[in-house]
Amino acid sequence: MDPLLLWSLAIGLIVIGMAGTVLPGVPGVAAVFGGMLLAAWIDGFARIGAPTLVTLGVLTALAFVADIVGSLIGAQRVGASRLALAGAALGALVALPFGIFGLMVGPFFGAVIGEFMARQRLDAAARVGIGTWLGLAVGSLAKIALVFAMLGVFAAGYLID
Repeated sequence: MDPLLLWSLAIGLIVIGMAGTVLPGVPGVAAVFGGMLLAAWIDGFARIGAPTLVTLGVLTALAFVADIVGSLIGAQRVGASRLALAGAALGALVALPFGIFGLMVGPFFGAVIGEFMARQRLDAAARVGIGTWLGLAVGSLAKIALVFAMLGVFAAGYLID
């Protein structure tokens, strides 16, 4: 296959992935990692080797975890019950295939349903849902920072022989 086409695809995946960290319905961090993996493969793994790829993989995993942990911490900070925390985590996991929109809605509804089941008070459930959203916003900021860290690791690995 034409190297220029492959490089265009790798760069395109990285750019689309970066946009996906803030836009709903775009694969995000997984696309960034995929683009970097493709770029490493194009070069025959000469500049980007296993240690760098493992580091990028760990950062990718941390970015996924940041969404879930952020919503859990947000719910916990507003006094959520264990059932609300479990609901937020379950809502985030169920919503993963639906992109950012799913990750915004899933933990919120999971926390609200869990809190309502635990305390039977809609005002407390709504407060926990909002806390979950705020935590998710912090998690999203962490995810964006991790994507930029991935870019830095990749650039350093590629440019430093």
